[in-house]
Amino acid sequence: MDAKLQRRVQRYGWDAAAETYDAVWRENLRTVHDALFEMAALKPGERVLELACGSGFVTFRAAELVQASGQVLATDISAEMVKLVQDRARQDGFGQVTAERREAESLGQAATGFDAALCALGLMYLPEPGEALNGMLRTLKPGGRAVAAVWGERRHCAWADLFPIVDSVVQSEVCPLFFALGAGETLAREFELAGFTAVETRRLTTRLEFADQQSLLAAKIDGGPVALAAKRFDAVTRRQVETDFLASVAAHRRGDGFEIPAEFVIAVGHKA
Repeated sequence: MDAKLQRRVQRYGWDAAAETYDAVWRENLRTVHDALFEMAALKPGERVLELACGSGFVTFRAAELVQASGQVLATDISAEMVKLVQDRARQDGFGQVTAERREAESLGQAATGFDAALCALGLMYLPEPGEALNGMLRTLKPGGRAVAAVWGERRHCAWADLFPIVDSVVQSEVCPLFFALGAGETLAREFELAGFTAVETRRLTTRLEFADQQSLLAAKIDGGPVALAAKRFDAVTRRQVETDFLASVAAHRRGDGFEIPAEFVIAVGHKA
């Protein structure tokens, strides 16, 4: 797929998902974010760069860890996501947080001298994730570290049939290689190819919990990577997608809700 087109899909797709994403994903992503912070080991006073910051789940936890003496530069391709972060930083008094709209593969020369670089569930959306990792390495001080989390293997993410279901009714151009970085040691190899040393990975198995089918559909269709495609559904198409997706995860229904198996991979690498 053309990289320029893919970036445009991601930009406007996450603009469409921004408000819903913030409301429906925070708790279900807490486990992977906890693991990311454990591997990042942020300290007061450190400067942190974040790629694909979304609505700020990781941003503000990082800001609390580096405290007022530190700095967090949060970047995202979506202007709506950046606005959410800017608004919260201003409203809640996080003076150490700056948010800017930047493509993860084109960080620019201004972003340098960081102690840590973070990317939580962003690399798998990029047409050229290696370029983003190269940029993360460049921004770091010698001895700095980068930590990235991605979704794991497709077979371990029981919600994964959503992509072909959506593609069967509308051409979405979303994430053609979404699970590639989560396969085997692919993420570790990408870190090493970018020039990181002492690379370590952790594979995390968890469950995504939704109280009812409405919250599941909101998270997966309106607050996730297919949100832009969903804007093109008419009422009949929307009902068909919902019906087919609910059937694909029916084995994971628990009463009125769902507990859907999922997997993440987190990697940390260091700048020599």
